[in-house]
Parts: sequence; structure tokens; C-alpha cells
Amino acid sequence: MENKMIIAETERLILRRYKKADLEDLFEYLSDPEVVEYEPYKPMTLPETEENLEWRIGTDEMIAVELKETHKMIGNVYMGNREFDAKEIGYVFNRKYWGHGYAAESCKALIEQAFSNGIHRIYAECDPCNKRSWKLLEALGFQREAQFRKNVYFWKDENGKPIWKDTYVYAKLAADA
Repeated sequence: MENKMIIAETERLILRRYKKADLEDLFEYLSDPEVVEYEPYKPMTLPETEENLEWRIGTDEMIAVELKETHKMIGNVYMGNREFDAKEIGYVFNRKYWGHGYAAESCKALIEQAFSNGIHRIYAECDPCNKRSWKLLEALGFQREAQFRKNVYFWKDENGKPIWKDTYVYAKLAADA
């Protein structure tokens, strides 16, 4: 693997850019309804995953998480660039690897790297029903700053009316790190 593809390494993980060989591993989790339950997209077909992978290869905001031991790509962390020296973080992991600390390990490394590179604030938005996600944010030292009521929708009901959802907003400042 080329070193320019590697963004960070942890004890168990390689955080890197996406590559074409990730298709099967990416499809494994993006096609899982339980994995994408709180995402703004439905489970993906293989052709949809291929198209999504092309986008991931072309952006520096999506970071693939690979197990060092097996070289299996098990999920991703999103680190989106925002105004005012801020980043937005998000994560999606293969359900088979939930509960092993991989999301926390990868996020912690990327958060430390972002703060050491001069980022002032990192924030995340999540569905209040997604307890696993906001519990992870709290474990990483993020503070809940807001709960927006019925501020977003991804889907519409059978009558074409929006299905509104609440949003929690969490943030961590470099000064707190």
C-alpha cells in the first residue's frame, strides 16, 4: 500500500484513502439495513455501491478503516471540512465489527490529528434514537450542545409528506482536548 494512502495508524487499524479493491467490503456494510438505519440513504445495491465507491475514492473526507491483522476494510470515518477551522465527524461500520472499540479507536486518532493540525472545533450530528452513536461521542469527550426538534427529513410517507426527525448536535473543542 502506498504511504500517501495512509492517513493514520493505530494499534489495530490502518486509516486510509479508499481504493477500488474495497468494493466487496464496502457493499457488505452499505447493503445492511441495520447499519444504514440512521443514514440519509437506503441499503445500497452493488451498482449503487460501485458508484458510491468512486465518490469515496475521489474525496479526502471519507476515510476507510482497515484491520491491520486481516486487511479487511470494516467501516469508515467521515471528516468533513467546515468553516471557521471546524470539521464534522461521522462514522459507519460493518455490523460484524460493532462492540470492539474500532469506531472509538479510529475516531480518537483522527480527532487528535485534526486538533494537532490546527482545527478549532469538531462536531457531529446524530439521531437521538441512535444511542450507540451519541454514547460513542460522549465517550470521546464530545458535549451535547443542542437538540433540534423535527429539523430534518430523509424520507417521505406514502402521502408524500416529510417524515421529520430530531437531531442531536455534539461538539469537542481543541481547548478541551
